[in-house]
Amino acid sequence: MSGEVASLIPTLSRAGEGARRARLGLLLPLLALAACQPAEKAEAPPVRPVLYTVAKPVDAVMFGPFAGTVEPRYQSQLGFQIGGRVVARDVTMGDIVRKGQRLAALDPIVPRYALVRAEADVADARAQAENAGATEARTRRLMEGGNVTQAQLDGAVANRDTAQARLAQAQSSLEKARDQMGYTELKADFDGVVTQRSAEVGQVLSAGQAVVTVARPEAREAVVDIPEDLAGAMPKDGRFRVALQSAPEVTTLGRVREVAPFADQTTRTRRIRMTLENPPTAFRLGATITVSLERPVESRFPLPATALLTADGQDSVWIVNAAGTGVTRRPVTVAERGPERVAISSGLSAGERVVVAGVHSLSEGQTVRLSDESL
Repeated sequence: MSGEVASLIPTLSRAGEGARRARLGLLLPLLALAACQPAEKAEAPPVRPVLYTVAKPVDAVMFGPFAGTVEPRYQSQLGFQIGGRVVARDVTMGDIVRKGQRLAALDPIVPRYALVRAEADVADARAQAENAGATEARTRRLMEGGNVTQAQLDGAVANRDTAQARLAQAQSSLEKARDQMGYTELKADFDGVVTQRSAEVGQVLSAGQAVVTVARPEAREAVVDIPEDLAGAMPKDGRFRVALQSAPEVTTLGRVREVAPFADQTTRTRRIRMTLENPPTAFRLGATITVSLERPVESRFPLPATALLTADGQDSVWIVNAAGTGVTRRPVTVAERGPERVAISSGLSAGERVVVAGVHSLSEGQTVRLSDESL
């Protein structure tokens, strides 16, 4: 029995050695494959492309520009005082008219009939008044002779007074008919220019309906509509620069005369009227203009609002280094804030590059790549 065990020992030894050789044969290819691959490099921080702007100081701010028009300060809508059919319109838009010049006319047939009737009523009332006066005089003489009673005399006096009152009434109606006959012609009340026509020949108008609009050209003003959120920041005592859009070199100055108390419900703008100071003749009524105001301020750096980073109550911006490869966070002082623009009063120097996009995703010293164009 001991001999059989002794004979099995070399066999088991050879089996264990074979297993080790098999495992070694599997491990050697893996080691060879690992040796063939290069060593992995350390992961580099990501390079962020950034959009930037160059800090440029300004010592003046511009309010505007806003588009507007030249309009008259005084203008009137003229119409007939009576109704009727238009038979003539002598002027059109842009015509210069003089005081007393006829602008339009109504059909005079109906007012002429009324005038003839009023004249006849006056003649009838005058005849009755004369007859009543003569009757009263005869009755008074008879009364003195005791041939009539006091009641008869009082009746004659009453008839005389009534006839005279009717005569006065008829004369007033005649004056009214004559005035209405004159109302068939619409005439200018002052020298001016026609800015609008509202009626045409053949149209039937009611009393007071506008026919033409006449403006006084000697008093011109600039009219602009300013967004409601900017109207409060507008300096009321400033002298605005007003320029023609068709000829920007032609300018004048304007002062605020009137600010609309309420904003337009559709456009949410307020209408501003400015008195023009000695405007050139090129500032014709209806001309399109541009209104702006430049005010001196302490030196500041205007930036897009997206460049500002606010954290823990501190405002800061990201500055690109001179090499253009990294960014540094720098605290700044904001002089003015707006929905789209901010003004930095301190913390920047002229010529520095300021990141204007993605400021919340940058970190101190981060490697960046500048865009080809700056804002």
